[in-house]
This record gives sequence, C-alpha cells and structure tokens, in this order.
Amino acid sequence: MYAVLKTGGKQYKVAPNDIIMVEKLIADAGTLIEIDEVLMIGDEETSTVGAPLIEGARVAAEVLEQKRAKKITVFKKKRRQNYRRTIGHRQELTVLRITDILAAGESKKQPKATSKAKTADKEPSKTKAAPKAKAAPKAKAATKAKAAPKAKTAPKAKAAPKAKAAPKAKAPPKAEASNTEE
Repeated sequence: MYAVLKTGGKQYKVAPNDIIMVEKLIADAGTLIEIDEVLMIGDEETSTVGAPLIEGARVAAEVLEQKRAKKITVFKKKRRQNYRRTIGHRQELTVLRITDILAAGESKKQPKATSKAKTADKEPSKTKAAPKAKAAPKAKAATKAKAAPKAKTAPKAKAAPKAKAAPKAKAPPKAEASNTEE
C-alpha cells in the first residue's frame, strides 16, 4: 500500500516503513503524528484519488529527529556595478518514519499518543508574557501634586558684543647699521 501526502508545500509518495525528510514540523523526536492531507491512496489493484484531498484518510508517522539540510550558498552579482553579496542558508527539516497508512473510516492498529503536526512557519507563538503587577497610579499622582513647582530663574543678561581687537601696530623698521665712516 502507498499514499501520496502533502506537507510543507510538497508532495511525497510514501509506503509503510519509509523514511522521508520534510519541511520542519513542530514535534519532538519520538512523537507520533498524523498527517491528514492525503491526496491519493493505492495498492497493486486499486487506487483512490481525492479531489483534492481524501476525506478522513491520514498517514501516521513517527518523528525520528529534527535536523538541518546542507548549507547552500546564495551569491548575487550585478556586473559592472561593483555589487556582490554572498550569504548562506540551511533549511530546517524533520525526519519521519511512516508507520501506517489509514484510509477513510479505518482506525489505528496500535493506540498511542498522537498529535497533529503543523508546519513551523504557520504555527503562531502561543506563549504570552505574564502580566506585570501594576503600581498604584494614584500614589504617583499624589507625589507629583505635592512636589513644589520650581522657581523661575531670571533670564541672563546678554553680554555686550566683544570689540574687535585692533590690529597690532607694526614695529618701525630697524635702522640699518652702515659700515661707512662718517
């Protein structure tokens, strides 16, 4: 038996005990998850195709690990513009082992704890900051009212503009000593 499922914007053809790497799902290693976006289920004789999904069909999988793909280098260049940018990227992945393919109306063979997995980019943050204890606003207002207003200071008198210094008088030329006899 095989199934075609959709997760992370991609489609995967899977069979029981297959190991696949999909876009990051929010689940811890060892957790069992069910993917309910099944597009097709089939075996050697028959196949069922959804329009677009098969109602009630799901694929059970076990999360083996959370990891990151190989690093890719992104290089941008515009010639003759002295523009070059190099950055890297590592995609976050989830490794899954397909445990069971359940058609519409079938139940699981082994009951275990399951959780619906959602992709990381669609999952909103559910943690909220604890509300802070508010100080009594009345006490603050009372302290402001009791404070005496500051006394206004007299404006400073403007200083008279400084007179320009007179240029230095040049010293009279020195008398030259003559070597002639008088």
